[in-house]
Amino acid sequence: MALLAPAWAAAADPTAASYDWRSNWPTHAVLGDGTDIGLSLKYQFDLNRFAHDEGMYEDAQTNRRKEFGIFVRKKGVYDATAVFDFQSRTWLDVFLRVQTKAVLGDDAGAVRVGFMKTPVGFEGNTSTGTTSFLEPSLPMQAVYANRRIGVDWALTRKQYLVQLGYYHGGNLQGDLDGRMLAGRAAWTPRNAPGDVVHLGLSLSRETPEGTTDGRGRYTPPNVRLRALPEAGLITQRLIDSGTLSVADHVDRRGAEGLWIGGPWSVQGEYLDARVKRVDKPAYVAHGWYTFGSWVVTGESRAYNGGNVGDVVPKGPWGAVELLVRYSTLDLDDGPVMGGREHDWTVGANWYITRYLKLQGNYVRATSDRRDLRIDPHIVEVRAQVMF
Repeated sequence: MALLAPAWAAAADPTAASYDWRSNWPTHAVLGDGTDIGLSLKYQFDLNRFAHDEGMYEDAQTNRRKEFGIFVRKKGVYDATAVFDFQSRTWLDVFLRVQTKAVLGDDAGAVRVGFMKTPVGFEGNTSTGTTSFLEPSLPMQAVYANRRIGVDWALTRKQYLVQLGYYHGGNLQGDLDGRMLAGRAAWTPRNAPGDVVHLGLSLSRETPEGTTDGRGRYTPPNVRLRALPEAGLITQRLIDSGTLSVADHVDRRGAEGLWIGGPWSVQGEYLDARVKRVDKPAYVAHGWYTFGSWVVTGESRAYNGGNVGDVVPKGPWGAVELLVRYSTLDLDDGPVMGGREHDWTVGANWYITRYLKLQGNYVRATSDRRDLRIDPHIVEVRAQVMF
């Protein structure tokens, strides 16, 4: 079967004037029938430095992510992928998605089955390799449900998108047993390169299940909401709801917005979670973030299919982006004193090529939990290779 892979052919012929290593790494092959087979990789090395933290954190530098994946796809028909992070030793996306047009003859969206991200959380559904900041905002960390095993359906059009999902079975690590029904809808009245308006809403209900360990000990269903001070190489949180038990169900809600106008963009999101407990008052956590971005070199942030992507540099020296973000999270509700925190983050990204990126963040965190106030200053740097 003949290969139709310009990247492979150009790489093999150094005289081919059309080949550019900065924008076209030969990481996949396209077969004669259009089947695309390839590998994906995401490697991140982070450095964290702390000050004004009351001795709570230690400076660190190590690998943040070491993700390796394989994929096979055929445009307009299906795509399948499996990704594993060797740093955290966890499975990430493992799914098969089929386009209904290839089966029914009419485009009624795409159906996906496997282990994938749940739809409540705009920032959470952005790839960890294309996020504008090194770490997710405070409310995203606490409220976002991450990945679950299940099935979803998505209908994407130029001016709107709708996604519905049903998840049952927790995750591939054997945790988070329970059921979830979730949905997301967005309106995109402006949707062109460098000219985007995106407004969306999302909602989910999760019913967690209790677990029984190997010794026959039963743990009733519970929920815990918490967040790190937007630094990824630490484990100790400044605010934490603690274990909320016995949990009957959790309702998550989100409202999201994005504007891209040439090199400028603004993104924001509100998130909350209501935990209904058995024989106890419901517990509510809520928070929001907003950030602004300016691509100094003139490019625009990418947008496709209801989500954002990296800036694709046009010049020989890459693209430079400057950002500022404010995020806040309130985990105090009634007798539960989980604490409050707000963070200011200033960031800079250098997109050297579409595969290589350097990021730097300065985070000024302010927290208050049970009259204990810790306000760390954090400097973070990341080097990333991704394809």
